[in-house]
Amino acid sequence: MANVVKKVRKSVAPYYGMAAVWAAWAALFDLYRIRDFALAAVLSIGTFLLLRAMCRDEVTEVAVPDPPRPEEKSTGNAELDKMISDGKKAISEMKRLDDAIEDEKISQDIRRLEAVSQKIFDQVKADPSKLPQIRQFMDYYLPTTLKLLNAYDRMDSAGVSGDNITGTKERVEKIMGTIAAAFEKQLDGLFGADALDIATDISVLETMLAREGLAGQRMEAQTARDAGGTDIKLEL
Repeated sequence: MANVVKKVRKSVAPYYGMAAVWAAWAALFDLYRIRDFALAAVLSIGTFLLLRAMCRDEVTEVAVPDPPRPEEKSTGNAELDKMISDGKKAISEMKRLDDAIEDEKISQDIRRLEAVSQKIFDQVKADPSKLPQIRQFMDYYLPTTLKLLNAYDRMDSAGVSGDNITGTKERVEKIMGTIAAAFEKQLDGLFGADALDIATDISVLETMLAREGLAGQRMEAQTARDAGGTDIKLEL
């Protein structure tokens, strides 16, 4: 993309005209009195204004390229780089669709998808080991969702109603909530390993605290029950 800028080049004829007046006056008349200089100045200014009005400015259009966008630094992981690039394109397309589609309910769903998608990309960018978990999301669910929304946008922009247009739009509207919930479930799934690690850490921490007598009486009783296999259960 480039911006077109109009460049105006003024004619030099008025300046040459002024110079010619002074040269002719010096050759034909005297220039040793103030009156002679004043008359020559008036005549040269009149010549300048006359030629300025007669000579049009030269206007040309110059294409000025947009400043180059800063390139995204490679992460060294080709698959992660592709996810980051595709993610930016998807977010940009969601913003465009949000602006283009007038139905506020659909726009709310799109903004919901945009927010959760951005969180998914951020999580995977922070931990590339989670890339395999979103492969199907990137390859199918996300592009298919954008395809549905683009179809909705085209039909909505047609400005007419009919069985095909109305029926298709209604089906897209109905499934948007399900898609948004699925996206949120995808995000939640990225925390599965973290949740398991935290649960393990908590379990080990509770056991060690109880063993060292630092957990309090009720936790120690619960730990003793777990160790002995008795059916007696103390409420915490």
